[in-house]
Amino acid sequence: MSWFKRLREGIQTATKYKKEVPDGVWYKCKSCNHANTIKELKENYYKCIKCNHHARVGSREYFEVIFDNDKYTLLFDDLISKDFLEFTDLKPYHERLEKAKINTDLDDAIQVAEGKVNKLPIIIAAMDFSFIGGSMGSVVGEKIALAIDRALETQVPFLMISKSGGARMMESAFSLMQMAKTSAKLSLLAKSGVPYFSMLTDPTTGGVTASFAMLGDINFSEPNALIAFAGPRVVKETIKKELPEGFQKAEFLLEHGFLDFIVDRKDLKDTIGELLQFFSKNPMIESKEKTA
Repeated sequence: MSWFKRLREGIQTATKYKKEVPDGVWYKCKSCNHANTIKELKENYYKCIKCNHHARVGSREYFEVIFDNDKYTLLFDDLISKDFLEFTDLKPYHERLEKAKINTDLDDAIQVAEGKVNKLPIIIAAMDFSFIGGSMGSVVGEKIALAIDRALETQVPFLMISKSGGARMMESAFSLMQMAKTSAKLSLLAKSGVPYFSMLTDPTTGGVTASFAMLGDINFSEPNALIAFAGPRVVKETIKKELPEGFQKAEFLLEHGFLDFIVDRKDLKDTIGELLQFFSKNPMIESKEKTA
């Protein structure tokens, strides 16, 4: 049953009895607006079944896609951000942290895990945009540094999955210091000959792009990911010019030499497995495997 209500701009029809759709059943594609069921989305590697748009996912979903049989061990889970500056903007930082923890069931914007891909060992650090925009604070930097230490200790390749709005302003210079800290740690990884793979996902921006995200032995991305230091709106307003089509998208960066390749999420595990197989020819890794 429906009724009609005349408004100034015309006649609108309203349904008297509306069926509520339960949460967690549907996902509306951000690219083509197609309605996917959550089941369809998961079965299709969290991609739209119509247009192949890669939905933003977090660390848990990447671990599920990448690790063999979704088996892995979380590392450094005892590190938690603290409001040591007692920072306040629209609300106190400690309130933002508590709200983010409740909403995401995460302790911070990154998780580190170790496991196997196609039976080969790997350490993965994956960022979560849902936790304060994936912002890089002191805990994010420390977890990456500890993950690199673990890779050095075990001589196991390290994969960084970036998804971030940049440095966490609520931690001021302490956040910016993570750029130098993680970069210095990666230089130790390079000297040791342990492979470092950097995967840039949508979005990867700011200080994250300006540090560890662009320092991989192999840098790669998912399709259509935004990768930038300053976003396109800021760049356009600064230079007062129209930007090229697709500016700062993964395909644009690949064309201009900033990425080695772009990988569809359904091929992600096999691609990482191939990288591990290729780099296992590293003599340090071979000697480690022979003595195990």
